[in-house]
Amino acid sequence: MTRCIRVPKKEGERVRAALFDEGHLDLDAKIRSDGDCLLIPITCGSFEDYEVVDAELAVQEHKVSDYTEIADVPENLRKDLPSSFDVVGDVAMIKIPDELWEYRTQIGEALIKVNKNIRVVFHDYGVKGDFRIRDLEKIAGEGTSETVHKEFGVNLYTDPSKVYFNPRLSSERSRIAQMVKDGDVVIDMFAGVAPFGTVIGKLSHPKVVYSIDLNPEAEHFARINAEKNHVDCIVPMTGDSSKLIYDLPEADHVIMNLPQIADRFLRYALDRMHAGSIAHMYKIIERAEFPGFCEKLEKDMGELGHSIAIDSYELKTYSPTMSVYSMRITKL
Repeated sequence: MTRCIRVPKKEGERVRAALFDEGHLDLDAKIRSDGDCLLIPITCGSFEDYEVVDAELAVQEHKVSDYTEIADVPENLRKDLPSSFDVVGDVAMIKIPDELWEYRTQIGEALIKVNKNIRVVFHDYGVKGDFRIRDLEKIAGEGTSETVHKEFGVNLYTDPSKVYFNPRLSSERSRIAQMVKDGDVVIDMFAGVAPFGTVIGKLSHPKVVYSIDLNPEAEHFARINAEKNHVDCIVPMTGDSSKLIYDLPEADHVIMNLPQIADRFLRYALDRMHAGSIAHMYKIIERAEFPGFCEKLEKDMGELGHSIAIDSYELKTYSPTMSVYSMRITKL
């Protein structure tokens, strides 16, 4: 038998929320209907002026959603378990701190157990080199790091150990796709596996999307993504976008997803843009420095003969003092 309070149904949600907030809701039993009332299980002696009764209630099964609850590590180290990790398709990438390194397999297994969509877990040593690929070491699960990431009805084939791919920009890809008009020319200067191009090609009707990347593996996956998603407007290219861009027609949209140094390439993008064209640029920078950065960018481009207008918003926090900004740069 479980101690409950009998609550009129119209008051049920308020009372349930209040009990939960105060830590008095018995989470091991399910709330039951009883005529016009609800029987809500409690861990306290009584609550407000509601009638207290004993009743048979079904057991409430707990679904663990946080791997830190079940990871087999010493209690004194549980506080050091990483609170975040990246997932691309069915591949999870997590950074294991040194003090937990000997428990890396247990941590990986806990992630897989809690997250049924995860097949394999890698320790992430970070993004390295000009190709921006991740240095990965498998700690649990089966198979390689090659995977398929799904967003907005698009299947993106990728391998984070071979090519750059950011799963956290799905909303940005959809937002920009909605801005592309029928017949537009799009140039993606740092395309990776062509996630922007594939989503744009799937959701809009551009004339062509030139997807450029230094990494030959990126072109390989870009071609796979175009084929698998039945997108015929993507033209994958391998090489230096600051040079290849001059062989391309003027663009209506230029995508510049290289947030550490994309601004160094803006001059080349503007050379291949007409009045009204938009460069979608991302920048990681100290929040206090961002206004001055925009002013200097306008000044520097003006000295090169390009008049621009910048609209921006803070996309996400990067560190306690830095953020990633999404910049819409219109050529005037």
